Parts: sequence; structure tokens; C-alpha cells
Amino acid sequence: MGEKRAYKPRKPGGGRKKLKPEYDAGKNLKEQMERAVALYDYEMSLQAIGEELGLNPIKVRKLLITAGVYESDVAEKVQDTFEECRETQDYKTSILSTANTLQLSKASVTSYLPYKKGVYYPGTEKEKISVGAERQRRYRAMKRWKADSTEENFWGVVLAYAGVKFKTYSGLPFSYEIKKGRNGEYTKELWIDRREKSKSLAWSSVLLALKNIKEEVVERPKALGDIRGVTYIYGMFYRFGLIDVPDEVKEKMGHPKKRKKTGCYVQKCAVICAITEDVNLSWEGW
Repeated sequence: MGEKRAYKPRKPGGGRKKLKPEYDAGKNLKEQMERAVALYDYEMSLQAIGEELGLNPIKVRKLLITAGVYESDVAEKVQDTFEECRETQDYKTSILSTANTLQLSKASVTSYLPYKKGVYYPGTEKEKISVGAERQRRYRAMKRWKADSTEENFWGVVLAYAGVKFKTYSGLPFSYEIKKGRNGEYTKELWIDRREKSKSLAWSSVLLALKNIKEEVVERPKALGDIRGVTYIYGMFYRFGLIDVPDEVKEKMGHPKKRKKTGCYVQKCAVICAITEDVNLSWEGW
């Protein structure tokens, strides 16, 4: 046998070259999604959008689902079932389990799920579903509360917004976390991450502030009451769409895009807030 050829290390940048180095699949998908959403805002049908963009209606629907703007009973069932399976199974197995549970084909299941690559999936371990699915979860939670304004449904809204970025009256960013107790159930406390040492915000304080909404435009946090952590509650309610704020405050808190008003700041609050009267409203450190 002949001698073995000497190993030559591969040069940096070697390997198979891309046929289209300028092509960016993630960027292309994002552009398609933005165009589809813009047309969908004009109440165009999936078929009409597809014809405009040169796509089939199923892909158009998937783009809109990824953007979090499309919903249907089938889409909701598929996504809810998939999310439950995803808690204990990998992605492919969850697809199969969802298909078996709902008696659908795997292709049908994937067509009702958002795209899972690129910018649509965050990199943290906490978020195992797409950004679009997270938007839909928040939307559905708010929709349930608007339809049936119970304390339980409002708690569902607060749970759905855990981890979302808010801003205070003065424009300082914050988010909150809701932890589980030893029994595996969520505790009725919101842990604010604004400061180095997180402070917990009591659920009863949130409900009391909700009850105190009297006008659509709330001038300042204290208008919601002398409540511990009210500066954070003010930012939450603005993001939820429960209140509006003065124009000069919007410059600091931001302008939510095309947010539809919930119309519930008077009607809902009277229903939901059956709060105990012995709430301690003083707290050092807020």
C-alpha cells in the first residue's frame, strides 16, 4: 500500500460555498410576514394576500400566525395542544402527539403553528414557544377576560404578561416574574425585577388599583390609589390597554402600536374587584 498523504488543515473560510451568499432566509421570511400583516390589516382574505405575494394561502396563514395576528378555533386548539405536549416532549414528538390527539395530519398541525426558526424563537430556556405564540397567548387571555370579567380571568392576563417589558411613569423599564410554590401552583405575588433586590407586588394591590380606575386617561400613578408598587401597576395597566396616559407621559412610556382600547375601564372594574378590606397599603422600599 502506498504512503498516506499528509493531512492538510482546512483554510479558514473553506468548505462549500453558498450558492446565493446574499440570500438570507430569516430576513426574507420576516419581510414576507410584515407584508402579509400589512395586507391582512386591510381585511384582505388569505387567498387574496397569497395572490398578491405569490404565496399559497396556507403559507400566508402560517405567516400571520407567526406574527400573532391570526386566530381561529382550529388554530387555538392546535397551538394549545402543542404547547401542552411541548412541556414534556421534543418538537417533532409534540407534532406527532398533537396530530394524534386532534386527529389531524402532521402537515395540518405544522400549518397552524408559527415558524420556529430565526427571530421568531427567543434564545432563553424559559421561552420554548415562538414570539407569535406568546402574543396569541396574551391576546386570548385578554379576550377571555373581556368576555367574562372574573378575577380568575384577569389573573390569566397577568400570568400571560409575565416576563414582558413594561415602563414606569418616568420611563424606567421593568418586568415581573410569578413563581410557583411547593404545591406547583403559582403564588399570588408578582416579583418586580426593577431593582437589584426584587420586591414582590401583592395580587390584592393589583386588584385594588383596578377597582380605582375611574377615567380612561389616568394622569399619574397615585390616581390609582395610595398603593404599594402603584408605579409598576400603572405601567402594567397602560400596556394591558386598561388605561390611557397623558401625551407627555407617552413620550417616556412609549406608544403601543395600534392598540385597541378594551373599553372595560368602567364596566369591568366594578365586577372583578371583590377585595378584602384589610389590605396593608404601606411598604418601605417602594
